[in-house]
Amino acid sequence: MTSTVPTTAVQHSDAQPPITMFGPDFPYPYDDFLAHPAGLGQIPATEHGAEVAVIGGGLSGIVAAYELMKLGLKPVVYEADQIGGRLRTVGFEGCDGELSAEMGAMRFPPSSTALQHYIDLVGLTTAPFPNPLAPSTPSTVVDLKGESHYAETIDDLPQVYRDVMDAWNACLEEGADFSDMNQAMRERDVPRIREIWARLVEKLDNQTFYGFLCDSEAFKSFRHREIFGQVGFGTGGWDTDFPNSILEILRVVYSEADDHHRGIVEGSQQLPLRLWEREPRKIVHWPLGTSLSSLHDGTPRPAVTRLDRTAGNRITVTDASGDIRTYRAAIFTAQSWMLLSKIACDDALFPIDHWTAMERTHYMESSKLFVPVDRPFWLDKDETTGRDVMSMTLTDRMTRGTYLLDNGPDKPAVICLSYTWCDDSLKWLPLSANERMEVMLKSLGEIYPNVDIRSHIIGNPVTVSWENEPYFMGAFKANLPGHYRYQRRLFTHFMQDRLPEDKRGIFLAGDDISWTAGWAEGAVQTALNAVWGVMNHFGGATDPSNPGPGDRYDEIAPVELPED
Repeated sequence: MTSTVPTTAVQHSDAQPPITMFGPDFPYPYDDFLAHPAGLGQIPATEHGAEVAVIGGGLSGIVAAYELMKLGLKPVVYEADQIGGRLRTVGFEGCDGELSAEMGAMRFPPSSTALQHYIDLVGLTTAPFPNPLAPSTPSTVVDLKGESHYAETIDDLPQVYRDVMDAWNACLEEGADFSDMNQAMRERDVPRIREIWARLVEKLDNQTFYGFLCDSEAFKSFRHREIFGQVGFGTGGWDTDFPNSILEILRVVYSEADDHHRGIVEGSQQLPLRLWEREPRKIVHWPLGTSLSSLHDGTPRPAVTRLDRTAGNRITVTDASGDIRTYRAAIFTAQSWMLLSKIACDDALFPIDHWTAMERTHYMESSKLFVPVDRPFWLDKDETTGRDVMSMTLTDRMTRGTYLLDNGPDKPAVICLSYTWCDDSLKWLPLSANERMEVMLKSLGEIYPNVDIRSHIIGNPVTVSWENEPYFMGAFKANLPGHYRYQRRLFTHFMQDRLPEDKRGIFLAGDDISWTAGWAEGAVQTALNAVWGVMNHFGGATDPSNPGPGDRYDEIAPVELPED
C-alpha cells in the first residue's frame, strides 16, 4: 500500500527477497525455523506428557501451547477472559452475523512472516486493509486546521505533503542508514545488520522520535514536523509516538511493518481460536485427533491469581477457582504489568533486574469505536464534485483516524469512527460508547457537512479503551529513551542457562517482550523463543539441520550496552 507519507522512496523489484520482521535486534529467521521439515525439535521420551503452565490465552500463549503439544508435552492454558487476547473480534448485537469489528489487531504487514505461517496453517484468508491512500482505498481526506484535502493518490495532495515525505526519507537516510539496513534485512545479511544496528543503538538509545526529527536538517521546519506528526506515514499520524525511543520507530520502518497491510477476512480472533481447535497432522506422544481444546475439555483454566517458586525449583500456580497446581516449567504470556498488580507474585520468580525491567515497561493507550451501517454509502458520488461523498479520513480533530470497511456493494458495512492512541485515547476514557459516538459524529459532520452518517447507522456502537481493560491496562509496549537495556533483559529471558539455577523454569513471552510490540509477529516470535527454552529445560534439542533461536543466540545476540 502507498502511505500517506510513504515510509521510503526506495523501490524494490519483484526479484528481490521479501522483507521479514526478523531484526535488527535479533536477526533470527523464525519463518525458516517453522517451515523446516525437521520440525522445532524433540524432548526425551521420558518427559512426554509432562505438564507446562501457559499463562495467557492470547496469540503468544496459544502458539506456545500448540507447539509444546506437538512436542509431546501437556500445556495447561490459563486465561482470565477469552482466547485471543488483543486479537479480539466482536459482532454487533442485532445485526448481520457477518458484520464484525476488530477491537485490537486489525492490520498485518507481509513482513510478519512467522505470523503468516499460522494464518496459512489454519486456512484463514487475508485482504488489503484500507489504510490512507492505499491502492485498495478509494479515496482519502486529510483534514488539518479546518482545511480538507481530497486525494486518491499522494499526488493529489498539496506540495507541502510531498515535501514532508521527502523530509522523512532524507531524515532516515541521514540519521539511520535506512537504505543500507533495509537492504541488509531483505537479504538477511546478518553481519551487515549487526554492524549497522550496533552503531545506531549506542548512538540513539537516549533519543526520542521527536528529537531525531529535530536533529535532521530536513526537518528544520516546525510546520513540516507538525504535519508529519498529524498525518504521519503508513497508518496515519504518529505524534503520539513522538516521546518514544526512535529505536522503536526504526524497527518499524526498516522491516516495512507499516506498509502493505492486510486484514484477516474471517476476523483476527479466528487465528488463536482455530489453533485452539486444530488437530496437528504430526504430533508426538498424543494420539492423532488431539487438540489444545481436547486436552482442556474445551475450556482453559481460569485466571491466575498467584505465582510462587516452590521447593525443587518448581512453579506453583493458583487460579481464580482456588485450584493449586505445581509445574516444572511455565510460560507467562500476559502483559507484564499483570505480574505487578493482578497476580500475587513471589519475588523469587525473576532476578531483580528483570523485575525492574517489567516495572519500567511503558505501555501505549489505545481506543476504537465502530458502528454498523446499512451499506458502503461513502462510495456514492457527490453530484457537484464527482468525488466520493466520504473517505478514509485523517484529521487533527478528536477522531484522528476514520476507516471505512465494506463487504461489497449494497451489503451492510462497518465504520471505525475513531482510532486513537495515548493522549488522544485518554480523551475518550470517561465517555460511554454512545457519548463517544456523538462527539465523533459531530467532528465528522464538520468535515462532511452534506453527509448524514447517522441515517445509515443500523446498530449500537462497540468500543474499547485498552488502558481500561483489567487484564491489559494498555494496548502495547513502546520503549522510552534509555529503555533498550530493559527490553534486552526481557527478550533474552528465554536463555536461562545464563540465569542462576533458582531463577529458571518460568519463561516470558508476548509481544511486549518482543522488540516489535504492537505487532502480532512479536507475539509469535517470543512464543517460539519460549518453546525453545522449555524444550531445553526438559533436556530436549533441535535437529542439527534446523537450529533454534537459542542455538544461534551467541552469534546473533542483541547488542549489549554498558550498565556503568
